[in-house]
Amino acid sequence: MSANKIKSIAGIVIPDSAIARQATDLLQEHGTTFIYNHSLRVFLFASLNGQRNGLHYDPELLYISAVFHDLGLVPHYSSPDKRFEVDGANAARTFLDSHGLPKASLQLVWDAIALHTTIGVAEYKEPEVALLYAGVGLDVMGEGYEHLSRENREAIVGAFPRTGFKKEIIPTFFSGFKHKPGTTFGNIKADVCAYMIPNFERKNFCDCILHSPWTE
Repeated sequence: MSANKIKSIAGIVIPDSAIARQATDLLQEHGTTFIYNHSLRVFLFASLNGQRNGLHYDPELLYISAVFHDLGLVPHYSSPDKRFEVDGANAARTFLDSHGLPKASLQLVWDAIALHTTIGVAEYKEPEVALLYAGVGLDVMGEGYEHLSRENREAIVGAFPRTGFKKEIIPTFFSGFKHKPGTTFGNIKADVCAYMIPNFERKNFCDCILHSPWTE
């Protein structure tokens, strides 16, 4: 995959430290151009949101979180039985641990990735966690689109194109957990399974209660 070597865009500097470059290399090696462009847009959208709201955050940790947030969808990092978000979070934690980062940083990035699809929780956590969630929400569902200037939108999408994004993102999600659809129980990715699998039967929380081994 050929990486875009842009150093800054829309007033946001793209981290270029040794650890950021190594993370990008992993994304290039194991991801796809589609996931690469999505991940870079997520970082930029998240950063613009942080700038707009005057939040203090670590740009490098936010960047690492964005780079790894969908790597749990790709074969190299995908487990047979965990949510793809957890697979990506575990991969990022291992990567950061190998560079000797403190445990607090490892946990922060793990939370950001593991919770990036968890509506109603992630937005209330630390800035890096909330910003990654917001960046994903803007790129995937257009949440906060009204706050994104036309100039910034065109600059970011021009550098990291949304080529067929609406058409491709759902199958891209599904490809990462079609071998383990049960991991979508209780989260929004069950909607992806319902869209992609004919007559998909979701596990039901109420059924779990009513059919538990308890007698009452």
